[in-house]
Amino acid sequence: MLDLNDFRYFVRIVECGGLTAASRNLNVPKSTVSHRLQQLETALGVRLVNRTSRRLGMTGAGEVFYRHAVAMLERADFAESAVRERLAEPSGTIRFTTAAATSLFAMRQILPDFIHRYPKINVIQHISDEQVDIAGGSYDLALRSHSGPLSDSTLVQRTLAPAPWFLFAAPSYLERHGMPVAPENLAGHETLVMLRHNSPMAWKLKHPVNGEAVVPLNPRLAGNDIVTLKQAAQDGLGIVALPAYVCNEDLRSGTLQRVLPAWLAGEASITAVIPFRHGILPSVRAFLDFLIERIPLVVA
Repeated sequence: MLDLNDFRYFVRIVECGGLTAASRNLNVPKSTVSHRLQQLETALGVRLVNRTSRRLGMTGAGEVFYRHAVAMLERADFAESAVRERLAEPSGTIRFTTAAATSLFAMRQILPDFIHRYPKINVIQHISDEQVDIAGGSYDLALRSHSGPLSDSTLVQRTLAPAPWFLFAAPSYLERHGMPVAPENLAGHETLVMLRHNSPMAWKLKHPVNGEAVVPLNPRLAGNDIVTLKQAAQDGLGIVALPAYVCNEDLRSGTLQRVLPAWLAGEASITAVIPFRHGILPSVRAFLDFLIERIPLVVA
């Protein structure tokens, strides 16, 4: 096995133009530099440099080895830095953006724990239901809930958890109108509908055995605010399709019930995206690792 330090000696010899200059640069005796070069050539079984009284020149093999040695040393330095960054206590300011529903029903529960865990990290949270452009550098990370592929390929993406949608209604509504037992029963019910860009006014339900069912809608209330739709459902105004994690507390308290629980009302994911950079700051890495750990527990 070759010694990585011999790679460093060889690269420094080449970049300094000779053994004497390299020994001064490395602050080691010239005999040590010469010995490490000979040791490397012996291990490789090939001469890397031609030594003359006036100059030192690389052989063809030396030129090839030099290019690969530089790349390997860069990778080794990067690996060492990455580990040292992880060992250092993260600090600084993190700026992240997320939709209102994700903040209210997921981040609200876990963000205080992150702040307690990392006392030297300050957090700036931006709430927007628009897809904020983070590539310009204003934000370190974005949390996105989406039902299709994210379009921006310039961002590093890490899917944190699935976020399936189901149908929900208040017990008071179901007492008045009855519990649907099949998708076709929904035609006679009041509905509350989340408006999505270019989406048809219909629910596309999926069952693991019975396949798919498309339910046309004529909603009593339609809008793009999950909080408003959820409140309307709690008030007994109709049946709503929402992400399951949004209604977890309501299911536990009994203010909402699942409707057609075996039928999926939509498939989505929560994904963390970060700008593409050569390295991630320790504070951002700590936040991303925290989200990887905690988001699946919140949305389960």
